[in-house]
Amino acid sequence: MAKRMGIIGGGQLGRMLALSGYPLGLQFRILDGAEEAPAGHVSPLVLGPLDHAETLERFAEGLDCATFEFENVPLPAIEQLSKHVPVYPGLKALEKSQDRVVEKEFFQSLLISTAPFASVQSLEDLQQAARTIGLPAILKTRRFGYDGKGQMRLNSALEVANGWETLGSQPLILEGLVPFDRELSQVSVRSTKGEIRHYPLVENFHRNGILHKTIAPAPGIGPNHPLEKQSRQAMEKVMEALDYVGVLAIEWFQMGESLVANEMAPRVHNTGHWTMDGAKTSQFENHVRAVLGWPLGLTDACHFTVMLNLIGSHRPAEDWLANPGVRLHLYGKSPRNGRKLGHVNVLGNTALEALTRSDSLLDWLSE
Repeated sequence: MAKRMGIIGGGQLGRMLALSGYPLGLQFRILDGAEEAPAGHVSPLVLGPLDHAETLERFAEGLDCATFEFENVPLPAIEQLSKHVPVYPGLKALEKSQDRVVEKEFFQSLLISTAPFASVQSLEDLQQAARTIGLPAILKTRRFGYDGKGQMRLNSALEVANGWETLGSQPLILEGLVPFDRELSQVSVRSTKGEIRHYPLVENFHRNGILHKTIAPAPGIGPNHPLEKQSRQAMEKVMEALDYVGVLAIEWFQMGESLVANEMAPRVHNTGHWTMDGAKTSQFENHVRAVLGWPLGLTDACHFTVMLNLIGSHRPAEDWLANPGVRLHLYGKSPRNGRKLGHVNVLGNTALEALTRSDSLLDWLSE
C-alpha cells in the first residue's frame, strides 16, 4: 500500500513537496484554511483551522506521517497532531525558530555567531538597546514576519520612538547591522535514520525584503572551501541538538572568512528552489525521503543555476520557455503585488553561461 503523507499548509512549498513525492508512489493530503490553497490543486485538501482538534483528527486519519511547509504552525496543533501520527521536523525545531530571540540564543549556545541583539519590551528597553548595540540597527517583531514584513531600520536616535510606535504592540528584538560581504545560505537534510546530506552554499540577493535571485553554487566557494566546511559543521550541530528530521535552511552573512547566522527555517526553503533542476536530488524529494526514513538522494550540483523569483506578475509561460536553459515553475496563484507566483531556474554548463542567460531575463522581472 502506498505511503500517505500529510502536509500542514497549502502554499507553494506544500504543492512542490507533493509533486516531488508522486513519482515515488506516495499519496498526500493537505491541511489549510484557504479553499484556493495552491497545494489543493494537486492533492486532496482538508479545510479548517490548524488549531481545531476535530479538523486535526480528520486530517490525520490514515496518514503514515506528517510535515509542515511553514514555521508558524501553532505549537498546540503539532502536539495534538503528534498524538495521531509522527510529525517532522517536530516541536523542538518550531520552538527555536518561531521566536527570533530564542533562535539567536540557541545559535549562541552552540557557539554559532550571530549579530548583536537585545530583547525589547518597552520604549525604555529600545532606547537602552540602541545605545548598547548602536545605530543603525534593525527593529523586528520576535514572532511572525517574513519577506521584509514586521521590521524596520532605525538609522538615528530620532527614529527610535517612531519604531516603537510602529511595532511596539508586541515583543520585539533589536539587531545590530552586520557589515557583511554578501548573503549566503545552505540547505541541508537529515533523515529519521540520522543520515545527513548538504547542498552547496548559495549566494542570495533581495529586493524590498523579498528574495530576488539565488546563484548556486555560490561563486568562489567550492566543496572544500573553509566557508563550506564551517557552514556544514554548524548545520550538523543544529540538527543534532534538535534531533532534526527533514530539510533545514540557515541564512548566513559572510564576513571575510567567517559566517554569522541570520536565521533558520525548519522546512524546505526559497533559496533551495534551484535544486529542482540544478541538483541531483531536489530539496523537496529529499525532505520527503527524510521524513519517511528512506535513503537520501545525492545533493551535488549538476548544473550552475540562477534562480529568479517571479513576484507580483510574470510574462506568459511561452516567453520564458523560449529561452535556452530556462526551467519554469508556476504555483497556481493569482497575481498580486508582492506575491510569489513562481520561479525560473536558469541553467548553464558554466557559471558564466548561467549568469549571462539570467542577466538577459532580469528586465522581465520589473515589467
